[in-house]
Amino acid sequence: MGRAVGESSKPQGGAARRGGAEPWGPGRAGPGGAGAAMDALCRAEPRPRRPAAASPLPWSRFSAWLDCVCVVTFDLELGQAMELVYPYDFRLTEKEKTSICYLSFPDSYSGGLGDTQFSFRLRQSGGQRTTHYEDDGEYNREAPLTLQRESAHYFGYVYFRQVKDSSMKRGYFQKSLVLVSRLPYVNLFQSLLQLIAPEYFDKLEPCLEAVCNEIDQWPPPVPGQTLNLPVMGVVIQVRIPSRVDKPGSSPVKQFNQENLLPAPLVLPSIHELDLFRCFQPVLIHVQMLWELMLLGEPIVVMAPSPTVSSEMVLALTSCLAPLRYCCDYRPYFTIHDSEFKEYTTRTQAPPNIVVGVTNPFFIKTLQHWPHILRVGELKMSGDLPKQVKVKKLTKLKTLDTKPGIYTSYKTFLHKDKTLIKRLLKGIQRKRPSEVQSALLRRHLLELTQSFIIPLEHYIASLMPLQRAITPWKNPPQIRPFRQDDFMKTLEHAGPQLTCVLKGDWLGLYRRFFRSPNFDGWYRQRHKEMTQKLEALHLEAICEANIVAWMKDKSEVEIVDLVLKLREKLVGFPSLFLYSFLPVSLRQGVTKGCRLQLMLRKLCSSSLIWRTGKWDSGESSEVAYERIQSSVSFCQPEPGSFHLFSLIPTAETL
Repeated sequence: MGRAVGESSKPQGGAARRGGAEPWGPGRAGPGGAGAAMDALCRAEPRPRRPAAASPLPWSRFSAWLDCVCVVTFDLELGQAMELVYPYDFRLTEKEKTSICYLSFPDSYSGGLGDTQFSFRLRQSGGQRTTHYEDDGEYNREAPLTLQRESAHYFGYVYFRQVKDSSMKRGYFQKSLVLVSRLPYVNLFQSLLQLIAPEYFDKLEPCLEAVCNEIDQWPPPVPGQTLNLPVMGVVIQVRIPSRVDKPGSSPVKQFNQENLLPAPLVLPSIHELDLFRCFQPVLIHVQMLWELMLLGEPIVVMAPSPTVSSEMVLALTSCLAPLRYCCDYRPYFTIHDSEFKEYTTRTQAPPNIVVGVTNPFFIKTLQHWPHILRVGELKMSGDLPKQVKVKKLTKLKTLDTKPGIYTSYKTFLHKDKTLIKRLLKGIQRKRPSEVQSALLRRHLLELTQSFIIPLEHYIASLMPLQRAITPWKNPPQIRPFRQDDFMKTLEHAGPQLTCVLKGDWLGLYRRFFRSPNFDGWYRQRHKEMTQKLEALHLEAICEANIVAWMKDKSEVEIVDLVLKLREKLVGFPSLFLYSFLPVSLRQGVTKGCRLQLMLRKLCSSSLIWRTGKWDSGESSEVAYERIQSSVSFCQPEPGSFHLFSLIPTAETL
């Protein structure tokens, strides 16, 4: 048996984290006095630190990619049952275990034998929990919004095997290997399953433990980096997308392959599906589906298998990129799900969610939903498959429902016939599916960008001018988003400037304003703008001549300013702030500035530099002088001071 998490034999890896000694300890006195009030202020107790771990937690590298691996089997008495969770000490709630068990098997009878792969997404239960991986915030700051690590949901990536086995009482071997993660890397994890699942079904638990230990040696996913991930004698080579990537840029197909023998398995994308294959039966209706997703409409995808169901739902949620789909979605949903009653009740409107189902029972229980997409098996052939038709909801039959889009929705925009012609021509010319997918993805990207760019221009105009930011006043407020004012801008700066499609763009925007996607977009942009304002305000403070300001100020006014700065610095996410501050602000310290000395004492736990480390046991004064000497300083203006020695560390926030 493999080692359980936390055993001493598990290699720790990584350097020890810096110690908990406080710079500018409460007992240290700065040169010069500033009156009794200032002395009392300087002697104030510093904000306590969070206890720092002595070393990285076991399985921290594994947890950067996966939360756990589950094995689900079929028990004659219990039905689906959890056979194994690895690492052994990972705690799933009973509700989560039950959900994973049901979601790891097909929900309806399938006589097909062999292997099946699909995905699901489930809500975490039991509240927030600790994780071995501690860099969620840094990853999410740098990753695209569509690839951020989930905080309240798990993704499950399933490899299900069903084969005849006379040694089993039921006559069949039925088992699923499930990778549970909070990362939406569907391509990477399904490719990983193709490597490890067949081997696991032959060699069972020892194989799984070996694979998990290999994953625990992988580097963490860092946006913008190309990584080599060795497993079972194969090196998977991937690039982690970054927020600064140009939208729609072609994935890197050839990486540095020096010293990699045998040649690596290169994945062009960790998350993008074959969009053309997924949308083949609904190509002529892609624009309608894009509108429904943009508006956050409730959609049911009825499919013959979990594979088709999950791929279609994931394809739908991806068609809004780079805009983040802010509603809920379930690539595969069963009648045993804990939200089943919530979604099937007729006493309230369906929630804003896209749900994929396979059980025919849902045709009856979800027929009150406004948009139902019924699809058959996805097949890649030389001809365009028969396109489904848009039908009225009243034609939805309980039995033998034919493929189609059952809805009464009327599109706001006209169809792009040029796109359909290009894709049809590609089929006739045997154009590769990945090229067809690239054409389709480019079309959807340009459509989304044409819709979002006017919103981006308008919200940018709500930002206060930089000259309105002064060091001694609170930063100005962002002006409110007024829908009527925005609509007036569309006449001369609307989507028609970048998109040839005609239609009721104004009506589409009005509906969009009522959707969760607008709310999510606005909250994210407002948060980013607020952080930018805070950074500009701190920049103004850094560049201000504080000595001149202090000349005619009373002691009470000075102390009041110090307290306000302390409150601002402690409450602001310092690591995020770092990315906004210019290089010039990392230079220069005037030791004679009395206010700086006071702030040093107030922010006694605030030493933070990316160019130096604070070693355990080193005195705060030695650490400060060492870090200062390692940085190239320019001569500051009289009265200026260095705010970086004042910004609280991540541990104190």
